[in-house]
Amino acid sequence: MKVDPLLKQTCEWLRGSGPNSDIVMSSRVRIARNLDKLPFSHWANKKQEKEAMESLETAVLTSDVMKNCLNVRMLEIDDVDKQFLLERHLISREHMVHPEFKSTVIGDKEVVNVMINEEDHLGIQVMQSGFNLQECWRIASRLDDVLHKKVKFAYNSEWGYLTACPTNTGTGLRASVMLHLPSLVMTKQITRVLQAITKLGMTARGLYGEGTEAEGNFFQISNQITLGTAEEDIIDNLERIIRQVVGHEENARKTLMKQNRELLQDKIWRSNGTLRSAHIINTKETMGLLSMVRLGVDMGIITDIDRRAVNELFILTQPAHLQKIEGRMLSSAQRDVKRANLIRRRLEGR
Repeated sequence: MKVDPLLKQTCEWLRGSGPNSDIVMSSRVRIARNLDKLPFSHWANKKQEKEAMESLETAVLTSDVMKNCLNVRMLEIDDVDKQFLLERHLISREHMVHPEFKSTVIGDKEVVNVMINEEDHLGIQVMQSGFNLQECWRIASRLDDVLHKKVKFAYNSEWGYLTACPTNTGTGLRASVMLHLPSLVMTKQITRVLQAITKLGMTARGLYGEGTEAEGNFFQISNQITLGTAEEDIIDNLERIIRQVVGHEENARKTLMKQNRELLQDKIWRSNGTLRSAHIINTKETMGLLSMVRLGVDMGIITDIDRRAVNELFILTQPAHLQKIEGRMLSSAQRDVKRANLIRRRLEGR
């Protein structure tokens, strides 16, 4: 019940607006911090975990950045609600297990949220629609500055901020961009592009981060190095690389329209037709078909629905969202039926 109000609103990162939003679905900045006098989460005992949670909840909830926020303790919600928050990118998979003394504080419109006692004591996350890394960094940095005045974080003059994972030590900053790259996949250029960004110190993952596949032709690209590099430089480097990837996708779209227009349009319209007529459909097929419909919308081929409506379907058709909408547990077969019904209604404007 506690997370139910979120179902009635659209996540900020799904708005379908902002710079380069035809290719860049969202931008995200995460900052990892740990309390100075307590062991990191994996080493802390129950008493120390409780102390960390309570002190950080107080600090976050009393900050002016987190007005009108929702505080959710993981132990107080069921598995469907946990999966629901994961689908909205408000918690990680790690935050779902061993839920005692873990919480997440969700800001207004889900722009900002703070995970407490995940891998690190504190994880600030800011998400924006489109290519908006600078704005994400501005908001995250502001909350970080506010919290510095309330609690003392683990910091070393030589190494920087100390984190549970050594790869985050230094700035504790992870910046990422969610890209929709169907044309690079269709033209078989995606492997070459991803290999190139890896050589430049970046990493690529699927829609739900580490260990997930790039369903729906979505790829998360983020920095790998946080030590010895200033926060602004991390953001600037990622921005530079993302602009190049966006350029490659734009060129691939132009090539498809010029050389394989009929094939491209056929694939888009077949996907649109299947979604509008299917009565049973699973998650994986939905993601692939929605990817083609989104491409059709972004290229002006489909004009009777908008990008935001398609973006919302990527999330609303996920298992936990379907069960929250229905208000009860559903079997996999029942979800496939409800998913198809939801898609048909939404695409018809109902």
